[in-house]
Amino acid sequence: MYPKARYLQFGDKALIVEFGNAISPEINQKVHTLHEAVSNAQLAGVGECLPTYRSLLITYDPFKINYEDLISRVKGIEKTLDRYVSTCKVRKAVIPVVYGGEFGPDLPQVAQHHGLIKSEVIRLHSEREYMVYMIGFIAGFPYLGELADQIATPRLETPRTRVPQGSVGIAEKQTGIYPREAPGGWQIIGRTPVKLFDLTWQSPALLKPGDRVCFKPVSVAEFEQILVAVSRGDYDVFAEE
Repeated sequence: MYPKARYLQFGDKALIVEFGNAISPEINQKVHTLHEAVSNAQLAGVGECLPTYRSLLITYDPFKINYEDLISRVKGIEKTLDRYVSTCKVRKAVIPVVYGGEFGPDLPQVAQHHGLIKSEVIRLHSEREYMVYMIGFIAGFPYLGELADQIATPRLETPRTRVPQGSVGIAEKQTGIYPREAPGGWQIIGRTPVKLFDLTWQSPALLKPGDRVCFKPVSVAEFEQILVAVSRGDYDVFAEE
């Protein structure tokens, strides 16, 4: 049974449908299911839909559909979700990562925080399959969860002004990947040569909500080889599904 939704007005051109106040796979799946169902319904006046951990933002044109009618239509869709059959294929990506060293400067700190050795942190991080809960923060940044409790680590007390593109980080029970250089306070434990965002692609973000992600430890030499393949467009993270 899905949690009951709250309908909240967001400005004069958007509606937020919120499911509970917790972060969980079940609630997030509800958000993605509603996202797909609303998108497939092609409601007149409805524009972009943006899923988050526990809510769905639905934009609309008030000249084509009023707020009350929109809520009525979306509530009607929500009532059918227990029977809704998704047509979206779950994609699984394998992301290569060099852990530690200059690529993962916070790996020693994460290990020390938990009383582990670095290889145990790498094993715990790379042996689990993660779900993409949402894309945000910066374009193409995937919020992935959930981490094993043994390596869940608070953000840095002082964020960095520059985090390199491809950096793989930890923040509490989340892990994520920086699609480009940006400021950030996540604990950086590794880096991937894979490109996560490109405006020339038909869908600019490599990953999308609902995808599954695994991390694969690689050597620096392998990193360089993959980087060359990525630059040629010859590397597919979904090839190992």
